Amino acid sequence: MIGQVFSPEIYNLKWKSQSAHSGESMPCGGGDIGLNVWVEKGDILFYMSRSGAFDENNVFPKLGRVRIKLYPNPFDAGSTFEQELKLKEGYVQIIGKKGTLQANVKIWVDVFRPVVQVDVNSSTKVQMVAAYESWRTQDRELKGLEKNSSSFKWVKEKAIVFKDSIQATKNGVLFYHRNRDATIFDKVVSQQKLDVVKEHLWNPLKGLTYGGLMAGANMVPVESNTQAFEKYASIDFQSFKLKSKKASRDHRLNVYLHIDQTEDIDQWKKGLEKIQSESQIAGNEARQKTLDWWKQYWEKSHIALNATMPDSNSAVWQVGRNYQLFRYMLGCNAFGTLPTKFNGGLFTYDPVFVDSSYKFSPDHRNWGGGTFTAQNQRLVYGPMLKSGDFEWMKPQFEFYQKALGNAEIRTKHYWGHGGASFTEQMEFFGLPNYAEYGSKRPADFDPGLEFNPWLEYLWDTSLEFCFMILEKHRFTGGDISRYLPLIESCVDFFDEHYQYLAGKRSAKTLDQHGKLVLFPGSAAETYKMAYNSTTTVAGLISVLDRLIMLPSQNIKEVKRVKWIAQRKRIPPFSFREMQGHKTIAPAQAWERIQNTEIPQLYPVYPFGMYGIGQPDLDVAVNTWKYDTEAIKNRNYTSWHQDNIFCARLGLTEEAAALTIKKLQDSGRRFPAFWGPGHDWVPDHNWGGSGMIGLQEMLIQTVTDSIYLFPAWPKEWNVDFKLHAPYQTIVEGELKNGTLVRLLVTPESRRKDIVILNNVKFE
Repeated sequence: MIGQVFSPEIYNLKWKSQSAHSGESMPCGGGDIGLNVWVEKGDILFYMSRSGAFDENNVFPKLGRVRIKLYPNPFDAGSTFEQELKLKEGYVQIIGKKGTLQANVKIWVDVFRPVVQVDVNSSTKVQMVAAYESWRTQDRELKGLEKNSSSFKWVKEKAIVFKDSIQATKNGVLFYHRNRDATIFDKVVSQQKLDVVKEHLWNPLKGLTYGGLMAGANMVPVESNTQAFEKYASIDFQSFKLKSKKASRDHRLNVYLHIDQTEDIDQWKKGLEKIQSESQIAGNEARQKTLDWWKQYWEKSHIALNATMPDSNSAVWQVGRNYQLFRYMLGCNAFGTLPTKFNGGLFTYDPVFVDSSYKFSPDHRNWGGGTFTAQNQRLVYGPMLKSGDFEWMKPQFEFYQKALGNAEIRTKHYWGHGGASFTEQMEFFGLPNYAEYGSKRPADFDPGLEFNPWLEYLWDTSLEFCFMILEKHRFTGGDISRYLPLIESCVDFFDEHYQYLAGKRSAKTLDQHGKLVLFPGSAAETYKMAYNSTTTVAGLISVLDRLIMLPSQNIKEVKRVKWIAQRKRIPPFSFREMQGHKTIAPAQAWERIQNTEIPQLYPVYPFGMYGIGQPDLDVAVNTWKYDTEAIKNRNYTSWHQDNIFCARLGLTEEAAALTIKKLQDSGRRFPAFWGPGHDWVPDHNWGGSGMIGLQEMLIQTVTDSIYLFPAWPKEWNVDFKLHAPYQTIVEGELKNGTLVRLLVTPESRRKDIVILNNVKFE
């Protein structure tokens, strides 16, 4: 690709046959909306999801399914068919031809307004019928494993999904769901003995209303629309149809989506009307702005493998294509109210096509809809640093920012000190998940703790996002003052809480060296009842060191003095000998092993304290090679980050093999729909960890140094553009083991480039 400008079009996915079911769908989206698009038995269908929709049970529901049929139909049996994901433009195009009739259908989402648009152009006049299909027209109880889609999970309580409101109007089909006053929020507050502070807690579920309007130019409701029950996959649904007034060569259908927490339904409807009005005023300008947005999105960064030799059967080529496909999926929630969820994002589909025994509604995903797992979420947003997608990290940072008040209130209520206690498996309003908190608890058990063998004392995961915010600052130099109270509060919690605990059992609040006694703690979910967990120590050191180094003009000196004092109280890492080699220990001591993570390597990733160009690299490499517990827990699926560890340690062969396993075709029709792994399909922490690993194989940074090809196989030809700290962009092309092009912006950073792995440079 020497001299050529990268274009994602080389990775467009094109299908020549229709799909059997929704499990063979293709993602499409923009802004904060995701669609699953497929054509089945001549019908064009798509599911709709939008960030921020949660029902009373904290299920993350689809906003419905749309079915489009043309008469006469160029997609009927015997037609010529093509469906293509146009990456550069961000939309799906469907072409059908039967005899002399040909139709071109474009499905796209306005990046700047919550509007889905379908444009149909045909060679001769056709009629169009569009159906809004809903499986939520009656109240229904979630039972058994289907409760895993809600915050109830396995708790033996009734979880009722209340019906939506759907009606045909003169303007189209109006559909919405307004949460009742009583939601899972109220149950969580009562369960966790927070009623006395309830009025001070943020409740984002009460009065939350989500839905929209399906309407089309020159389309009217079908008069004989009786809404009889039909069945798709394993679930009953009802249809609400619109039809074109007359046959035409051009048809347009819009679905206007709206989510808001309002005092009443009329206020919500006014908001929906405003969206529709603004969209209609914008007209074709909205389309052009969306195309421009996707164009600049792809111009920011890329990693293209063997791009001049397309071979869909090559695992290495698949890695390059699927990296772009997954980045497209992440871009569809750039402006999300909530972060992209690790367990499916915006692109889940009928669960029966994930597991044939899961005869549940399309709203289902394991591990809940409004419940977040920080270690998994970190892998979804980690790739955005080197890909330069800094602005789109905001939904994840705002997740913690919005929940900060609740996390601080619970700390003060339970223990009487300051700081934010963010637990693992947390509701999006900042309190522990209803099921994971533990419903069968000893009467005298601390109400501030989760009674859960995996999650007890696991609250250092918030430090990973504090560090990510500080990393964003290192990359961009941008203002992070909004998030400094969040970061400070997370650090304060550990400093104050562990002195509080020590004071409850001893006359001394620090050890003999003046250090915190971080007990009880947890090294990920694996090493439980830990003493000075390595993940906690690494997180606190990394975050405090970055805080202390912030520019003086941004920080009051009294703050820096406080952070320096807190830093001095952090205990050191622990080490142990394994198979005759010094290795990083997961903690100084622990009671049991509960899960299968490798937290002893978290100082390698996410915290970057060991790696290429840093001291004691051999100790970290020994931990990977000789720690028998780490060896036992090696894995490539889902949230496992072994590929990232190997890349950061410069283990080229292992990193390449694991990255191929991560990013090669999923085995599903859409090759970046990985999973379910430990979670669900499409598994976003699977794709995110794959992206991070590939980036780290290619470029790593330590202080001012930029290391190229630290774990890169020389036989992998690559064209790349990635971001580095201090507002730096590195572009290059490696061909047959030789770096034939290198561009560093700004040019002054070129002196900091270090080329590794015996790569030649022309």
